[in-house]
Amino acid sequence: MTELKETDKKQIRSEFKSVVNMAPAQLRKWLHGAPSKKVGMTKQGEKVTSTSDGKAVGHKMGERILEIKSKRQTELEDDDYKAMKKVIGYVHRHIKQRPDGDVEDTRWRKSLMNWGHDPLKA
Repeated sequence: MTELKETDKKQIRSEFKSVVNMAPAQLRKWLHGAPSKKVGMTKQGEKVTSTSDGKAVGHKMGERILEIKSKRQTELEDDDYKAMKKVIGYVHRHIKQRPDGDVEDTRWRKSLMNWGHDPLKA
């Protein structure tokens, strides 16, 4: 990744804060629950439907989000900004794929929650 300008870093932090709308405690609690471990895709592209299917990419990213949120702004490194950009892109792409009807108990919502975004939060 090329060296980011301070203005770029500020914009990434702002957008990350906007798309990650779950508080760290809320995200941590969600990631420890069984529903979060039964959605998403593995790194190999396999669909996760149970806890024995391996860890989903989104679940790992949820843990990474917690690491990033625990840092001070001055402690953020290039890898953190790269991860933040990945989260921003994922959330924006998947929001556009919102299914019709009630989404409260959908794989779509649960997957987004693994990435720190609850689409039901205003």
